[in-house]
Amino acid sequence: MSTQDPIRARAEQCSRRDFLGRCGSLSLGGLALSTLLADDGVAQSVASDPLAPRVPHHPARARSVIYLHMAGSPPPHDTFDPKPELNARDGQLCPKHFIEGRRLAFIKGHPTLLGSPHGVVRAGESGLAMTELLPHLATVADELCVIRSMKTDEFNHAPAQLLLHTGSNLFGHASMGAWATYGLGTENSDLPGYVVMISGGTDPSGGKTLWSSGFLPSHFQATQIRGFGDPVFYLSNPRGMSRESRRRSLDALRKLNEIEEVRTGDPEVRSRINQYELAFRMQESVPEVMDIRREPAEVRELYGADPGKPSFANHCLLARRLVERGVRFVQLYDWGWDIHGTGKHDDLMTQFPMKCRQTDRPIAALLKDLRRRGLLDSTLVVWGGEFGRTSMNEKRNGSRFLGRDHHPDCFTIWMAGGGARAGSVFGETDPLGYTVHQDPVHVRDLQATILWQLGLDPHRRSYSYQGLRRRLIGPADWPRVRHELLA
Repeated sequence: MSTQDPIRARAEQCSRRDFLGRCGSLSLGGLALSTLLADDGVAQSVASDPLAPRVPHHPARARSVIYLHMAGSPPPHDTFDPKPELNARDGQLCPKHFIEGRRLAFIKGHPTLLGSPHGVVRAGESGLAMTELLPHLATVADELCVIRSMKTDEFNHAPAQLLLHTGSNLFGHASMGAWATYGLGTENSDLPGYVVMISGGTDPSGGKTLWSSGFLPSHFQATQIRGFGDPVFYLSNPRGMSRESRRRSLDALRKLNEIEEVRTGDPEVRSRINQYELAFRMQESVPEVMDIRREPAEVRELYGADPGKPSFANHCLLARRLVERGVRFVQLYDWGWDIHGTGKHDDLMTQFPMKCRQTDRPIAALLKDLRRRGLLDSTLVVWGGEFGRTSMNEKRNGSRFLGRDHHPDCFTIWMAGGGARAGSVFGETDPLGYTVHQDPVHVRDLQATILWQLGLDPHRRSYSYQGLRRRLIGPADWPRVRHELLA
């Protein structure tokens, strides 16, 4: 049996790459990180308690974020950016410059324009033009800041979702919620600082990387919670183990991990300790917060929530309960908005109205509920997809169903609460809804604005990894906080 010292053995196995960036706080990269972070006071607080509340760069307008991602991307022409001229030219060949020299995801040949088959209403005192398919949301139109001039760089789902939520179209980068909890911590030590819930029957195309901590320490990764059954997999004690037995097991495991932390200097060991302790506390806190039966019947009715069954409505109610208890970032992904028109399962006449019905009432209820509880001013709610849809009918393989292809050049999102300019419309697309005509807003601008509202300077908030100072908004300085969107 070898008697070689384990610390020396580890050192001998440490490659140049490990020494520069992977050997934790004892590595050259770790030492550099401590120096870089010391300027804004993050290093010490992260080391002592990674999720403890921290002081923002400037006074925050929003304490928390609820991000409602409609995975697959709703068509703006049929939701919040109606186009009368497009309707008038329905069925005509599209202008040649729409397709010349362009790469489209699925459209072939020379497609025809597609007007919206659904009516438009004027909602609220602001007179917001929006689809008739969202009657509940129309009642809170004056809470919305609608941005009709969004742009992205990607036209396929996974890379577009990755760019929007992690700042890169590649896997392995830190998500927006991870950046928020890294910069600010959380206000409830018994709950995760960052929570994700999934509806629509499947994960979004970008997968779990969309809520990963990436290169940030792993305790900033989101906890995925289910709206039915056990809220978190493996959170409950196995049969035969009491809470007292669990506590003794964790105490013993903690001692072993602390020995390992001293030996290796690996910060992920501390992350593991913190995650075990959080899981133990969550065994009592999560079942309580996830039990929507505790809500009055009229509140469940407002959302259309049904305890015990998976639904987007349940998730919206849970999102309110989570931010009410101090959770920093709640992300709801709802799949089913990829309206290509290849059949009834993805067309404008069947699938799209169904998705509107599923989400309209709970989203309106969320805004109303936050408002009446005094939470909307401190909670930034964001709604949207990862890109836009074309002004043309896709007609893939000669399909007779109505649908639109992927389109990165313009799309619509809206924000509400958290200091957003309520009852406003920003930006403009051309009369056919194909390009941004005025005030473009890139997804990186949106990221910068969300961080700013949380009190974080998007240009200052960074993390050293592989020799670079990584930021959510990317390495360039052109992304900017769009103060025009803010009250």
